[in-house]
Amino acid sequence: MLATLSNKIEWISTNKLFERCVIAVIILAALLVGAKTFILPHAVSEALSYLDFAITVFFVLEISMRFAATKSLSKFLSSGWNIFDSIVVMVSLLPLENSEIALVARLVRVFRVMRMISVLPELRFLINSLIKALPQLGYVMLLMFIIFYIYAAIGNMLFADISEFLWGDIAISMLTLFRVMTFEDWTDVMYETMEVVPWSWTYYVSFIFLTAFAFLNMVIGIVVGVMDDERNKQRMAQQAKDAEEQKALRDEEMDEMQLLLNEVRALRQELEQLKTN
Repeated sequence: MLATLSNKIEWISTNKLFERCVIAVIILAALLVGAKTFILPHAVSEALSYLDFAITVFFVLEISMRFAATKSLSKFLSSGWNIFDSIVVMVSLLPLENSEIALVARLVRVFRVMRMISVLPELRFLINSLIKALPQLGYVMLLMFIIFYIYAAIGNMLFADISEFLWGDIAISMLTLFRVMTFEDWTDVMYETMEVVPWSWTYYVSFIFLTAFAFLNMVIGIVVGVMDDERNKQRMAQQAKDAEEQKALRDEEMDEMQLLLNEVRALRQELEQLKTN
């Protein structure tokens, strides 16, 4: 009885239609968070509160079904996404709206939108690839910080007398360089220094080439490489799974053939006994 119920729950929780319903509720929860940022009539606010409660109940039922389908607490908690979803749902149940930490309740409701990542495998794949690329990206960020620091020190030495506001110290210089790297009116900064130091354009062009072009391509290359590795691992895992299923199917067919052979042999023996009699 319990096994049958568990199998039904597992079938429902993995059903594509149910997954689409979960996605639709997550989108509705996101729209609800946005609607609460407006000044609304009291009746509408009350209706939205009831709708928010219904969404929370749905999430509790959904996470409970996923837990029941897993059949093991350790297996359920082995997934970081399951832990994240459980924390978001449990905090949503706490009566924090009228307390001193009501902001926490609102933030948790905002984070419910991130459950879209745990529901869609494609988004999970992107996030997992990005996380696995972080160690390599860390060295790129370190190298970029070194370039920023060197250029900020040079900028402070060369341009501090021209604009104290932009080049007054190394911290302000790094913020100015970040503005240059993101192309936020960087030409205004360049033209201001070129009026005093005509060759200063080489400073900005070389910095942009190193950061906005070279480092950006390095980051993209690392992330794409990690994503390719993850796809290859998934493909190999799927091939291994398919090979195992085919082997199990072949073994089952061999068992059936062996059973038929045994039956044929038994019939032959019976026929021989009938002939001798």
